Amino acid sequence: MKQYIAEKIEQALTLLKQDGVITGEISEITIDRTRDKAHGDFASNIALKTAKAAGKNPRELAQLIIEALGEDAKITKTEIAGPGFINFFVNEGEKFAVIKQILTAKDQFGKSNFGAGKKVQVEFVSANPTGPLHVGHGRGAAYGASVADLLEYVGYQVHREYYVNDAGRQMDILAASVWLRYLQQLGLEFPFPVNGYKGDYIHDIAKSLLEKHSDKFKVELYQLKDGLPADEVDGGDKEKYIDAVITRAKQLLEDSYRTVFDEGLDQILADIEDDLRGFGIVYQNWFSERSLTEDGTVERALTKLQDQGYIYEKDGALWFKSSEFGDEKDRAVKRSNGEYTYFASDIAYHVNKVDRGFDQIIDVWGADHHGYIPRVEAAMTASGVNAEKLKVLLVQFAILYRGGEKAQMSTRSGEFITLRELRDEVGTDAARFFYVMRKSEQHLDFDLDLAKSESSDNPVYYIQYAHARVCSVMRQLQEKGLTFDQQQGEENLVLLTEEQEQKIVKTLAKYPEMILYAAKNREPHQVCHYLRELSNDLHTYYNAHVFIVDEEKLRNARLLLINAVRQVLNNGLELLSVSAPQEM
Repeated sequence: MKQYIAEKIEQALTLLKQDGVITGEISEITIDRTRDKAHGDFASNIALKTAKAAGKNPRELAQLIIEALGEDAKITKTEIAGPGFINFFVNEGEKFAVIKQILTAKDQFGKSNFGAGKKVQVEFVSANPTGPLHVGHGRGAAYGASVADLLEYVGYQVHREYYVNDAGRQMDILAASVWLRYLQQLGLEFPFPVNGYKGDYIHDIAKSLLEKHSDKFKVELYQLKDGLPADEVDGGDKEKYIDAVITRAKQLLEDSYRTVFDEGLDQILADIEDDLRGFGIVYQNWFSERSLTEDGTVERALTKLQDQGYIYEKDGALWFKSSEFGDEKDRAVKRSNGEYTYFASDIAYHVNKVDRGFDQIIDVWGADHHGYIPRVEAAMTASGVNAEKLKVLLVQFAILYRGGEKAQMSTRSGEFITLRELRDEVGTDAARFFYVMRKSEQHLDFDLDLAKSESSDNPVYYIQYAHARVCSVMRQLQEKGLTFDQQQGEENLVLLTEEQEQKIVKTLAKYPEMILYAAKNREPHQVCHYLRELSNDLHTYYNAHVFIVDEEKLRNARLLLINAVRQVLNNGLELLSVSAPQEM
């Protein structure tokens, strides 16, 4: 109805302009729902926004618009309020049209073609494949997936991508950690590096390496240890020590280093992919950072920047002049040892994204990466691509609580709760919902006890129970030997005069506009809030009235209404990748 009224106003303004009654540009038409029923159902401030350009007093222009609207069976009355608002009173019968729309469209209700013809890439999670995903990664996973699904819901062509950081120092630390655990399993005794990866999964990967290659990668203890600097436990520098271990591993293993490296990468990446699939997330592409270096993309990107004067050399390293584009300082793109920095790969990767023809690029990053945004935008601009195509969405990490105590989440130390463990404990439904029920920039305390509770305080349980309640009513109908006559229900919707019934109809009508708003603003939490509101409407209605009444016409009208509620709850839950159970 909001769209219908907006179209009617646009037609009226067009007529007034053609007749020369008004001149100037027509402002964007916005329609809002009224809070007070005495002011009608909808209101527009178009006369206030357009009055100056039209050369009219707002109330005078409002009256001209009303006259140009003409008579309409769907709108019983229009009136001017305050300084020039136009209030619209909708025909009572027309308000129920949404119920028929829902039951006709079914799982398509709420979908639109708003983004038709536009390609959007959403890159999310992209955690370093140095260990299993933990609960901190889960929020970015759920949020990114929900944003992608929302955009697809409103017509965009969405490409979901995971950027695999399969190059760089952290991956070398992983490879060295796997190799050292492998040597320990072969009987070599030595202190494990303070800065190595210590999780049990490293032992498992090392065991697999041993099973596949026997003692092929074994070295003598003196070959491993001689000449290494002191580790932190011996009064040394843990960073220098682990770097020396990596260098030693590469020297001793030579070409076999890649085999050890890939064993860790492949096993962890396979685990991540399986974990995310179980979380309801499937990607169209897993993009390798290493490929950018191997195919020369990074070198070409930096050469282009250098040719344009944006790269300079200092202390044997190459630096990008990001400060010329508003960044707080220049950034290294190539170290003095000849290795590219992560930033160099990011420059090449984002240019690659634009080259692939996406109309918009969405990156979902942890909030701690906020300072990284200006330098990426600067590099895109300097590279000659439109940085406005990039939209970075920041996500605060979730903090997990069990029994009121905070859980640790350190991949390096091995002390963390994995996403898989979280799913096993609270279920995928609760995990997906809890992760997105707050605005992504807000901190999220994930209460395990609440997520598992069967109470109205648990929003997932509350919403799913509303869906199951409707299904229960329909089973009761069958048990009583009665049938549901949908056509009779449609013919008698005007019998739904109770306050709770009117409230439900109004809430149902908000679903499509809520979805579009949530998609435009990348805010899946809006869906969560809406579903909770609709569920509350249903529970309140259920507790106040009997649905299976003796009066057949009223019974079918009420059953039609609650089935519309069931359908919209199902649609919204499915959009969030949460199940809609028929029994609880």
